[in-house]
Amino acid sequence: MPRRDDIAAAFDAARDYEGEARIQRKVADELAARIASLALPPEPRLLEIGCGTGFLTCALGENGIGGDWLVTDLSAAMVERCRAGLGNTARSRFAVLDGENGTPDGGPFDLVCSSFALQWFADAPAALARMRDWLAPDGRIVVATLLSGTFAEWRAAHEELGLAAGTPAFPPVEAFAALNPEVLEVTYHTETHASAARFLRAIKAIGAGTARGNHRPLTPAQLRAVMAQFERNHCRVTYEVATLVITRQEP
Repeated sequence: MPRRDDIAAAFDAARDYEGEARIQRKVADELAARIASLALPPEPRLLEIGCGTGFLTCALGENGIGGDWLVTDLSAAMVERCRAGLGNTARSRFAVLDGENGTPDGGPFDLVCSSFALQWFADAPAALARMRDWLAPDGRIVVATLLSGTFAEWRAAHEELGLAAGTPAFPPVEAFAALNPEVLEVTYHTETHASAARFLRAIKAIGAGTARGNHRPLTPAQLRAVMAQFERNHCRVTYEVATLVITRQEP
């Protein structure tokens, strides 16, 4: 995976996240509705990992989820944008946190939630197993994250030319099944772009353009060839999304 500071820097510079992150907003809305259907305590202690500009945070509020919130992201700029959009209250706190390697303040939590952040972890299943220790008895982890089938069309445009894409190696669904979640659902979301250049601009605008750590950049001629192949394949990309619900069961 890319280095953590490279990921944070890319999201710090994501100037048009709200305008380009259509799939991210849709998935966050669906995740919030799922969380609202759960039997949470009346005033849950909530931790959000990877808040971004606040898609999930806002959707949770719109679905009537109150309580004591700790809203975090690896990117300081994203935390500030989320805070600016929502505002500090006595019941909400904002903090920069590396959700994979750091430790949050204020636990245990009744709910740990995240939408489209865990795919940037070096080992998302191991991180989820660690997050179980942050939960109160009967607390839940509810997350949506990307799977290995994401951007298959962009990778195919490279492979058809004998090249390798820099797309990070997102985990397969089998990696999460080993956690024995009570819910593990896979959905597919497709987006079509006007051109290859438009796709690349959109990815950069949402901070998702950081290549995997060992990727050798393409030459300009190779990139032009890949873009042309992608356009021959209709500029369509698929997001393969896993939604998980994990409950901390007391013995």
